[in-house]
Amino acid sequence: MRVALFTETFIPKVDGIVTVLILLMDHLIRRNIDFVVVAPRISEDMTQYRGKSVIGVPGWRVPAYPELKLGPPTLTTYREVKRFKPDIAHFIHPAMVGTGGLMIAKYLNVPTLASFHLDMANFAQYIGLGFLEPFMWWYMKTNFNAADYALAPSRRVQRDMLHHGVRQVGLWRRGVDADQFNPARADADMRVRLSGGHPDDTILLYVGRLSNEKQIHKLRAAVDHVPGTRLAIVGDGPARPELEAQFAGSPTTFMGYLRDDELWSAYASADVFLFPSAMETFGLVLIEAMAAGLPVVTSRVGGADDMVRPGVNGYLFNVGDARGMIDGVRAIVGEPSKRQIMGRNARMYAETQAWPVMMDELLTCYEDLITGRPPSI
Repeated sequence: MRVALFTETFIPKVDGIVTVLILLMDHLIRRNIDFVVVAPRISEDMTQYRGKSVIGVPGWRVPAYPELKLGPPTLTTYREVKRFKPDIAHFIHPAMVGTGGLMIAKYLNVPTLASFHLDMANFAQYIGLGFLEPFMWWYMKTNFNAADYALAPSRRVQRDMLHHGVRQVGLWRRGVDADQFNPARADADMRVRLSGGHPDDTILLYVGRLSNEKQIHKLRAAVDHVPGTRLAIVGDGPARPELEAQFAGSPTTFMGYLRDDELWSAYASADVFLFPSAMETFGLVLIEAMAAGLPVVTSRVGGADDMVRPGVNGYLFNVGDARGMIDGVRAIVGEPSKRQIMGRNARMYAETQAWPVMMDELLTCYEDLITGRPPSI
């Protein structure tokens, strides 16, 4: 099997889409499946990933997100994809690279699969372009229906896609590496760092991009209204200067980007995971936190309803409902034994969500489309 992967964002950018893509590429390598990546040319040096070719598409940097480039595939792109001779083309949320890539795949008579990774319609509201929401849904529907099959990351997104007219939508679930994200990685020194030197307090943790749609400013209500708590914010992004001003004077530590061992340790060394985001296609950080043994308090976005059992491994609240978030935190931290039980429950659930299983389900979908069978996911 030979797979052409088309993506709108790629290394060195750090986000959930790139994380899933890296996991997919690594899984293809483990399964001895050849692939090529078609992605915006962010760096002239990025021509390979672990020995697999990366076809760079020229484009223009996005002013608000300089780590992003936009641009359609070119005739050179077509020639390089044709030379690779793919058996199937997988589009990681087709937008610019993907739209042109779909035409390339159709011209080459290659089966196509499109997976949903970014709620572009909802995102438009957070960059002051809410009036474009109907157009964005039309554009997404057109692209996903141009593919032979579509995949959603959660049941909520699956329902939304079907509601807006995408004809065939399967479910490609998300997973976690429970060896990396593991309670055993808790570290006393990391706890001191997260808590700003107060490791005996209850540490509330947020991990993710610092941008407006994540509604991170809502987290201040938790540390203001729940005594004995401190907040650690892991990640970076355009909203960081504004957030640092908003959290001034509060027991909050901005950790910046953490990777690998430091990130795994940060998860395991905290007590409760908070996630107030207003938009999410899945919320990969939720399953990572659960694997690290943290109960989660999260807004009802992405796959939260699929993962969280209220009172068992966490609590849910409606987007923007600060009171619901505070109540969830209080319910967990008010009883240390309850926090420990919910953390164990979170870990037990995460252990059932292994990435290899999710990726093998995707590979079966590839085979179904190549052979003309109805997809099994």
